[in-house]
Amino acid sequence: MRVAGATALVTGGSRGIGKAIALRLAREGAARVAIGYFRSDAAAEETAEELRGLGAEPILVRGNVTSTRVLEQVGALGPLGVLVHNAASGVIRPALETDERHWDWTLGANARALLALARVAVPSMPPGSSIVGISSLGSTRVLNDYALVGTSKAALEALVRYLAVELAPQGIRVNAVSAGIVETGALDHFPNREAMLEMGARNPAGRLVAPEDVADAVAFLCSPAADMIRGHTLVVDGGWSLLA
Repeated sequence: MRVAGATALVTGGSRGIGKAIALRLAREGAARVAIGYFRSDAAAEETAEELRGLGAEPILVRGNVTSTRVLEQVGALGPLGVLVHNAASGVIRPALETDERHWDWTLGANARALLALARVAVPSMPPGSSIVGISSLGSTRVLNDYALVGTSKAALEALVRYLAVELAPQGIRVNAVSAGIVETGALDHFPNREAMLEMGARNPAGRLVAPEDVADAVAFLCSPAADMIRGHTLVVDGGWSLLA
């Protein structure tokens, strides 16, 4: 299935990387783009207006992506040609300063949610559809205070591999995109935000990764050109993770 004419869902789609992905899918011809979001109605409405300007019908899905209510709304969208789990949350602090609630919240939002979404969406997804999970370099590299989020992203990437094999006979591709450091509102939760931005710009490409760079990778993985790419994590970091 090509993106053109399809219905797409992007969780965390009202701002930052998710918004860039939603707009890119609209530019690729998606007929309907559902954006999941948690808090800001204003940001969601702004993104919806931009989607309309690109010729796509926006659908707003507000709430915790792991909740029964949101999953029911996802099921009511009808057959999805593209499912992108971009929504992320988590506790940014040293591992030994976290508790079970922090673990459950972070793993639930970043990894378990993808499985919950797949359970709802896959039964009606046609052959040629794509599922993409958005990961981060913390899945394989150790970043300060990132123990829970990094672990959750590693779980996400493992789940992508398992789903890729399980869903391949149905013609559904499953992959992940691992983004380098991107300047979005999510970085505001990091006490060392400025240091991270400086670190992210020190890559062979010589600039920070932009949300649009991640969106380009997602669009590729959802295209027929990526038909034989299954269970892969595509790293978009300007080469940062290659450096010693």
